[in-house]
Amino acid sequence: MHKRPLGNTDIDIAPIVFGGNVFGWTVDERGSFELLDAFFGQGLNAIDTADSYSFWVDGNQGGESETIIGNWLARSGKRSEAVIITKVGTTLGPDKKGLSAKRIVQAAEDSLRRLRTDYIDVYLSHYPDAETPIDETLRAYQRLIEDGKVRVIGCSNYDAAQLREALETATSDGLPSYRVLQPEYNLYDRGFEGELRDLCLAESLGVIPYFALASGFLTGKYRSPEDASKSPRGERVVAKYLNDRGLRILHALDDVAKRHGAKPAEVALAWLISREGVTAPIASATSLEQLESLVLATQLRLTTEDIAALNQAGE
Repeated sequence: MHKRPLGNTDIDIAPIVFGGNVFGWTVDERGSFELLDAFFGQGLNAIDTADSYSFWVDGNQGGESETIIGNWLARSGKRSEAVIITKVGTTLGPDKKGLSAKRIVQAAEDSLRRLRTDYIDVYLSHYPDAETPIDETLRAYQRLIEDGKVRVIGCSNYDAAQLREALETATSDGLPSYRVLQPEYNLYDRGFEGELRDLCLAESLGVIPYFALASGFLTGKYRSPEDASKSPRGERVVAKYLNDRGLRILHALDDVAKRHGAKPAEVALAWLISREGVTAPIASATSLEQLESLVLATQLRLTTEDIAALNQAGE
């Protein structure tokens, strides 16, 4: 599997990152192990998670995904092959929120313990924190980097102005700089294109978009209001995406998929993999069949005409 440089870091990743939000939610530990075995067996190597996954499930507190990944790393012996991406910043309690130095250092120790490793490859600020000075956040990351507990830092859900301010603060104060961005980006949600993408290109940031399949909408399984019952997030997906524009995009995906003998999800991922500035999209799988589709997406080569048709459908 061909690897891509993650921006100007010394980390290389395959063109798809496994979205670990499903671990401990829609996939149990045994199923997660099977998926990760197959994922790495195909030459893919990066897993995305967060300290908050999957706190939204009844009975969970957050950290369930990291725990499963850590157990798999210990069982498989593949820590040196794996690129582990995790995040801090989601509110998990009164004293577990934001990006203060105290929160970051404690959260990192907790994540390391759950992941059963002594270092995190890519550590991301999950959301901007308006209450904490950026330099405080970056100094906390500097401490973790100097201690060998984090290799590279980045951020998720930052707009262009927030990212630029963070980069400028790092430069002016001689602090570690965000080198990876995790934005929401897919064939329907195109907000990354423009100023934010231009900044990432100018600064050589690695970009690993989430919601690459628009929460499953771009797989084509939601085509009527009745389809909302097909998954736990179905009602939200149908409400957001099932409109005239969304249906045009699905129609274009169907046409391109038919020409290539592929599935709509594979086309949507291949489109994203081909986009300027994108290193590798994040996508989840809950079955070996879905995982095989992720692998096929990395092999699909869209034509100029295919890409034009998909772009036009989303206008």
